[in-house]
Amino acid sequence: MKLSISGLGCKGLIFVGCFLFLCLCVSGNSYAVHPLISDDAGTTGTGKFSLEMNAEYANDNGDSETQLAATLSAGIRENIDLIASMPYLFTRINEGNETLKEDGLSDITVEVKWRFYEKEGFSFAIKPGIILPTGEEKKVLGDGKAAYSLHFLTTKELDPVSLDLDLGYIKNRRELRDIWLYTLAAEYAVSKPLTLVANIGGETNPDRESSVHPLFLLGGMIYKINENFSIDFGLKTGLNKAEADYTVLAGIILDF
Repeated sequence: MKLSISGLGCKGLIFVGCFLFLCLCVSGNSYAVHPLISDDAGTTGTGKFSLEMNAEYANDNGDSETQLAATLSAGIRENIDLIASMPYLFTRINEGNETLKEDGLSDITVEVKWRFYEKEGFSFAIKPGIILPTGEEKKVLGDGKAAYSLHFLTTKELDPVSLDLDLGYIKNRRELRDIWLYTLAAEYAVSKPLTLVANIGGETNPDRESSVHPLFLLGGMIYKINENFSIDFGLKTGLNKAEADYTVLAGIILDF
């Protein structure tokens, strides 16, 4: 997606500036989740922080959405993380001869991940959260009302492969369907710095008038520059018409 400076708006420029500033100034062992959609049962560790900065571009039959997001995980205890995620959206929708563009802060998510079991390569965690209505509903940047979520996470280590199962539920407002999410991910450590990843999954379509529910397939890689800095890249494709045709994902992860 080509974005001109004049199309970003003042708030967009400020957010992009802060995004780039953090990317350049923060340094810090990383456990990488992006570009995977699935989360894992891993936690950051007591007194440690993990900052994930990523960009995603989705195209669906000519309409597009670009998201810049920052996610900060803070280790409260060895097995408990507090997580906050702030996304900023740029949307472009074609309606006949007119192109509608919007940009702004989307809904902020705050979650707590608790890993309650870890033995013989198996880890189990739960992750409750709240989605705050910070995005402007009229611009289709947010839902307009708070929502609540709960994820059950399982990770199995089979060196050099690890598997992640993420089962989630989002309580929506009354006029929309509640969302059930189900994703399975695999990570294969090709070498010390390079890990190949794959992800498949789906979720309930919140539109009550639709009987088609989004399904996706994703492939990508994570490359560890050093113990504190990783980069990642992924490509996601929709397996039916309810999912975007394709999504390109890229990001960095820093631990400190």
